[in-house]
Amino acid sequence: MKRIVNVRGKIMSAKGACAVIALCAMAATALPAQPTFTTFEVPGAGTAITQGTFGSSINTAGTIAGYYQDAGYVYHGFVRAATGTITTFDAAGAGTGEGEGTQALSINRAGTLAGYYYDASHGVHGFVRAASGAITTFDAPGGGTEGSEGTFALSINTAGTVAGYDRDAGQVSHGFVRAASGTITTFDAPGAGTAGREGTFALSINAAGTIAGYYLDASDVYHGFVRAASGTITAFEVPGAGQTGEYQGTVASSINAAGTIAGYWIDGNVVYHGFVRAASGTITTFDAPDAGTAAFQGTYAVAINTDGAIAGYYVDASGVYRGFVRTPSGTVTGFASRAFPNSITSGGVTGAYGDARDVNHGFLLVP
Repeated sequence: MKRIVNVRGKIMSAKGACAVIALCAMAATALPAQPTFTTFEVPGAGTAITQGTFGSSINTAGTIAGYYQDAGYVYHGFVRAATGTITTFDAAGAGTGEGEGTQALSINRAGTLAGYYYDASHGVHGFVRAASGAITTFDAPGGGTEGSEGTFALSINTAGTVAGYDRDAGQVSHGFVRAASGTITTFDAPGAGTAGREGTFALSINAAGTIAGYYLDASDVYHGFVRAASGTITAFEVPGAGQTGEYQGTVASSINAAGTIAGYWIDGNVVYHGFVRAASGTITTFDAPDAGTAAFQGTYAVAINTDGAIAGYYVDASGVYRGFVRTPSGTVTGFASRAFPNSITSGGVTGAYGDARDVNHGFLLVP
């Protein structure tokens, strides 16, 4: 059984409903040393354990996309304008039972959203929502139709091209890219495993159509990859990443306009570390101050902006999660315990944090 981390920072199985979700950041300048931390709630968000508000993605205008879970554990999408006005929505066909509903995961400069929804059978379908509110749903060819199978749309770029992965009826995942016209191309990274829960996971797409993600091989080891718009796939490993078994390897989380990738690598002791990979292939590793050094502790780099600033979180020696921002020069500053950043642009950093009762709240970290 493999464990990875979802957007809320909870340790979960890679054989569960979701793989790592790491969202694309489109453009930005570096955040200053003294940002302001603002929390927000979506009206109707539940207040029981694991319920609440989750900020998924922020664009350069400061508009946030995300989702909330209501008192019945049903998911709904939302858009929060820079003014603070929140609009909620549901994709047509989204289920209304526990664990069903709509999750908005990425927003581009024009305010177009991408995400996915669970239907009444817990099958998964992708969607694109225009800034006008019009929603188009889609399914990648080959996606399964049973519970936790189907199409997971994770990232959208300025052209409206969407990247993500589909899970087939054999529980194997395959990357896909969907053009704004609706044409869908699927792909598999060389070396990707073909057994249940293995395969290729496309996580982030930049303005040029270059995709970053990871694949899981037959030995349950993670490997990073970058896919050019032409379709050429290059796999890479961070030096020091474990290669001998599950919970080890390299995960590419986010790619910016320059082709720089942020992510994390897992060593042979299952300790997590951050990395930055330049478009040339040069890799720099880093650890957040106070990051723990025991298994499943360490540093998780989640998102990168155009200027090269990175947002993520780390787990300290006591098992406490804390958000961080890393400047392009390499300075890492922690903020807010139990905070899980998901996206960084010139509009700020957004994500979710859990309170003492394990209720989630959206946040915006701004200059």
